[in-house]
Amino acid sequence: MPDRPESPAHDPFPAWVDALQERHRRELTFAEVRKGLRALSSLYVERRGRLSSGAALEGAGKRAAFALYYGPLHFVLVREIVRALGPEATRPGPVLDLGCGTGAAGAAWALETGGAFEGIDRSGWAVEETRWTVARLGLKGSGRKGGAASSALPKAPGAILAAFTVNELDTAERDRLLASVKEAASGGARVLVVEPLARRALGWWDGWAAAFREAGGRADEWRFDAALPPSVTELGRAAGLDPRRLGARSLFLPGRRP
Repeated sequence: MPDRPESPAHDPFPAWVDALQERHRRELTFAEVRKGLRALSSLYVERRGRLSSGAALEGAGKRAAFALYYGPLHFVLVREIVRALGPEATRPGPVLDLGCGTGAAGAAWALETGGAFEGIDRSGWAVEETRWTVARLGLKGSGRKGGAASSALPKAPGAILAAFTVNELDTAERDRLLASVKEAASGGARVLVVEPLARRALGWWDGWAAAFREAGGRADEWRFDAALPPSVTELGRAAGLDPRRLGARSLFLPGRRP
């Protein structure tokens, strides 16, 4: 298992971001990636209904922007949330990332637990990116294709993450997933759900928060000062975004200890 980084000198994050730049800027100009990021931002803010159809990953520009901008943001955000949650979140164990995207968020948690990583996503491109992320960060594990709500969840100690995923499911899928994560937590799995602070599209949130609290979990809102590499900050600012301050809301179930 990879060692948990003890100091910035051992943090694999900066080198991973540099490798992302090399990987995704080979055939795209900065202007093309910026255009892709603006289109992505518009989807997330104004046209969320198209996300479930895979619109966020349509076209090379949007895919590169997703990897180069949102990947590092999600990595830092989940790492800070997990660290703030404390020992219950960081104790050793494998991490399963539902709707993993590029694998950045789940990989951040796996680096904190020192465990293996598995990512699940409906997009073949995302699965390949996750496999690259896992290898580049020195983690054990991989990615595979599947749906967040239809995948079997481990009922054993470990960690289950759904970061910016639950809101993209339909009502029936969300209901199935809620029942599944509660059952997994009763078997010892830790469960972390992360979504944006903005609540206009999160009509299901209060119900999930109540269910998590009833099962012994917690609901939080977070705001962090982000120390992001210059390449990420420059891209965000060029697209009219400000990545200096990160925020999210989360639900956490610590899981029943064996």
